Amino acid sequence: MIGIRDTFQSLPSTVRAAVIDGAGDHFCAGLDLSELKERDAGRGLYHSRMWHNALEQVQYGPVPVIAALHGAVVGGGLELASACHIRVADDTTFYALPEGSRGIFVGGGGAVRIPRLIGAARMADMMLTGRVYNAADGERIGMAQYRCPPAGLHQGAGTRQAGRRERAPDQLRPDARAAPHRRAAGRPGLHDRSADGRHRTERARSEAARARLPRRPRRQGQQGLMR
Repeated sequence: MIGIRDTFQSLPSTVRAAVIDGAGDHFCAGLDLSELKERDAGRGLYHSRMWHNALEQVQYGPVPVIAALHGAVVGGGLELASACHIRVADDTTFYALPEGSRGIFVGGGGAVRIPRLIGAARMADMMLTGRVYNAADGERIGMAQYRCPPAGLHQGAGTRQAGRRERAPDQLRPDARAAPHRRAAGRPGLHDRSADGRHRTERARSEAARARLPRRPRRQGQQGLMR
């Protein structure tokens, strides 16, 4: 995690987009539980802040970041993926949050980022029951925006990256703090599969329905009261 933080803190100015991938059969399985040991409150806070700092460099850095997901996207791996702006998953991908069954909690900002993707209720279910989502179900609920066969993962991630490089400079390097929300605000619900996006879609539908309702004419007495 320190390596990710240092990399994004010192990106050359020529870098226009980044892809985070995992070596081997898995994207990231999070914390090595064999190394888990008791920490006092001070050390626990320091460890959590290290994760926060690293993932903030990813989410709020100067370039868009694409996560190429495959195999395990578990625990801290899901936290890392949720900090990226675009997630492309192949069919081997599966998602889980086993922290709850180990008596620990997500400590790198996932308590905020993951509910924005799938909703608080689904995250609570994953934490409390150990539920695992496969690639198809993960795409359906918003874990990833794209799904592809294993052989096409890097091609798919590269295509998203190349598409961003072809855009105008002011579109290519937006303020990453606002970019995901600004993109979704233009066409609510179309590309935003987060819980916030679904809420905006329902609100827009309700407003449109109210606008189509016929307005009742005011009575003369009511008009007088308004004057």
